[in-house]
Amino acid sequence: MHDFILREIKDTNVSKEIEKIGFDKSYIHKACKKFEYKNIKIYNLTPAQANIIKQTAISVGTDCATHREVITGKAEISDCILGGSVSQIKKIAEKLKFQPFGLKELGENIYNFVSCEIERDNRCKIVGILNLTENSFSDGGMYNNFENAVKHLDEMIKDGANIIDIGAESTKPYSSSVPDDEQLKKLLPVIDYAKGKIKLSIDTRSAKVADECLKAGAAIINDVSGFDYDENIVNVIAKYNCPVVIQHSKGTPENMQDAPHYNDVIEEIYLDLKKKCDFAKSKGIENIILDPGIGFGKTRENNFEIIRRIEEFKGLGYPVMLGISRKSFLQIDDNLERDIYTTAINALAIEKNIDYIRVHNVKMHKKLIDLMKMFVVE
Repeated sequence: MHDFILREIKDTNVSKEIEKIGFDKSYIHKACKKFEYKNIKIYNLTPAQANIIKQTAISVGTDCATHREVITGKAEISDCILGGSVSQIKKIAEKLKFQPFGLKELGENIYNFVSCEIERDNRCKIVGILNLTENSFSDGGMYNNFENAVKHLDEMIKDGANIIDIGAESTKPYSSSVPDDEQLKKLLPVIDYAKGKIKLSIDTRSAKVADECLKAGAAIINDVSGFDYDENIVNVIAKYNCPVVIQHSKGTPENMQDAPHYNDVIEEIYLDLKKKCDFAKSKGIENIILDPGIGFGKTRENNFEIIRRIEEFKGLGYPVMLGISRKSFLQIDDNLERDIYTTAINALAIEKNIDYIRVHNVKMHKKLIDLMKMFVVE
């Protein structure tokens, strides 16, 4: 009897594996798409649209899950899950371009969705945190004066930060807002000091603070409220044509941890960020980074699910930032221990191709990224 040997191929460059077995080299780049699988959720389809997509999927050897009443027409709308290899999904998309009921546009969207790859250099960027506050949750008061702040800024530059995110208003749970002038009094001297040294991101919800900081030389605005706190901030960002971090928050710092609840945490955050991206684009803003907002109106279980499924947010077509550093969901009080567990969890995020990690301990994460280069599949 023949002794058959089977091995699952995982976490590797499938093109190299195909080449090793003697496959035609000239066709490898196309063949790889047959071995890359995706499951895509499509929202708010009519029964006619859902039925056509399902039949089209079946015609290329895969399937599409729909509401059970789609076939009877009793369901007025249905979401669907389209699954298959990239090659199969592209074939489905091409066929939909010849269908009625608006499916031509959907076909184009599906094709672009599976073809889109965000331009990046395949290396996670480190965003160092500099809190110019008295009450930040892990280092409140440590860098509340100019001398300590710029000393720590220089340390983070030396340790390998790509960007430094500075803020003068704590947005931890149950914190209160800080007047704009008080924020600017702390921020502007540090911005002036950092000119030519490193790219600065400003952690603020205020349009006035954003305007003055960008005018002074800051490069990025990180709005933890996702435009909800100050509606004018989007106009400031558009005026300077600068990158913006759009974060998801449920509620405000004063109330966001009062029993937050989601029916589907990933879906609700995804759709909210999609709406905010569309709003930003309507104002002419294209350079967007997304942050699902760990700890901003989330339970501990929500936070871990977001981290586990962080790659899903890349479906919106923008780079993604994750900020878990020293946060309370780790349930650890000592900062060094917090940094160790933060680094361990961020290793999982880096493995999932996260674009930016926002951290307190830059040195530890720079070493992590250098070590993880040894695991990169080329």
